Amino acid sequence: SMLEEGAKAPDFQLPADDGSVVKLSKLKGQSVVLYFYPKDDTSGCTREAKEFTDLAPDFTKAGAVIYGVSPDSVKSHDKFRCKYDLAVRLLSDEEKEVATAYGVWVEKSMYGKKYMGIERSTFVIDGDGKVTKVMRKVKPADHAADVLAALGA
Repeated sequence: SMLEEGAKAPDFQLPADDGSVVKLSKLKGQSVVLYFYPKDDTSGCTREAKEFTDLAPDFTKAGAVIYGVSPDSVKSHDKFRCKYDLAVRLLSDEEKEVATAYGVWVEKSMYGKKYMGIERSTFVIDGDGKVTKVMRKVKPADHAADVLAALGA
């Protein structure tokens, strides 16, 4: 199922890299940037996370919190975050339930082989829990700046 702009964002509860638990419905009143990425500490994902980190103060000013979501474990997220001193919280979706709910756990193909994986996508959710922007198949470079622009910041 494809999540469209204007739809209600599916609620979720996931463990974060710091051991806390993040529940979307508890974030009412602030904008949430939810970006799904395939794998910790790979070149594209690292670049994307570092760009969000560089612009983190601007997102804060715009009243938005940023969460990166991948199927990696909490431990893997913690290592990734510490290694690059990332300013974004990373959520562990090991069962791919949230990725599935947001329509980003999809069939991909590489070298002619089909496999299931995360389609790099970002969702901007407003303070009422509504999806205001859907960005699919994003390229890591300059993506954070595009998301900031989508927030009107």
